[in-house]
Amino acid sequence: MIQAPSLPQRLRRHFERWLFRIDRPESGPIRLQQRRIFVLPSGAGLAFAGALLVMLLASINYNLSLGYALTFLLGGIGVTGIVHAFRNLLHLEIRAARCEPVFCGQPARFALHLENRRGTPRPALRLSTDAGSTLLDLPSEDAAEAQLSRPTTRRGWLPLGRVIIETRYPLGLIRAWSIVQPDLRCLVYPAPETSPPPLPIGGQAVHGKCPPAAGDDDFAGLREHQRGDSPRHVAWKALARGAPLLTKQFAGQAGNEIALDWHSLPHTLPPEARLARLAAWLLAAHAQGRTFSLRLGTHSLPRGSGSRHLHDGLRLLALHGLSDEG
Repeated sequence: MIQAPSLPQRLRRHFERWLFRIDRPESGPIRLQQRRIFVLPSGAGLAFAGALLVMLLASINYNLSLGYALTFLLGGIGVTGIVHAFRNLLHLEIRAARCEPVFCGQPARFALHLENRRGTPRPALRLSTDAGSTLLDLPSEDAAEAQLSRPTTRRGWLPLGRVIIETRYPLGLIRAWSIVQPDLRCLVYPAPETSPPPLPIGGQAVHGKCPPAAGDDDFAGLREHQRGDSPRHVAWKALARGAPLLTKQFAGQAGNEIALDWHSLPHTLPPEARLARLAAWLLAAHAQGRTFSLRLGTHSLPRGSGSRHLHDGLRLLALHGLSDEG
């Protein structure tokens, strides 16, 4: 069960939404302008400012010329650190790169593309979310990729959310930071069942580890080409003669096609347990190189095979019953 955010968390989100004017994910490249970068002293910066204040009071009390010189010299260095920390983020470009689908329980890994069009490097950049952070150095006139991970606790779409980009370069006394929200999300598949029943082939479960293999040497005829069919089974000669795209069918294949149906599962299984079993069956069918179809309520997946076909089936399972299923 997902815990609702507390009152301080809700107030902080409202304040950040008002401050940064970010209500939804940002599409396209995000360029950090002056109004999006904030500068505040870090813990070391506050201690440094306190030490300067003590030095200034001591110089005034004892009328120390060298004390004045040292105090204002160190103060000037601190002000210079403010400028350099601000420029380290100014005009930085962030783009959403990619995120591969994962199964529930596995960490979702988001990739962000950072580009530096300036002729000077941008060292000591930190990108962080509520689940972790990563550090990188960005060379001059170059680009780099940052990886951020988030835990997955349920199936469906998992957005990256807000990302804090900050730097404490060069002295660690000043923290320059900004918040972005790239339009990047991860598809989370349902976790497969650990010990599923045997695959239901031809309407019956096949017991044992490996069902009977298809006999590739016994040609049985041609059938209409389905998405996901192996290219080596395509009737290329017939296609060259002007025939439609057909697939060769061999003896043993027709009887071993796997038809997975939501309604064929036991009614005592909860919905999430059904999805877990179907996910395990899809993985098993793909590992054995078999043709399979899937019927899931009002949605269905035609007969096929291959990695793309497996992804389409797992996607149907991941989005089943969710509001953004389309």
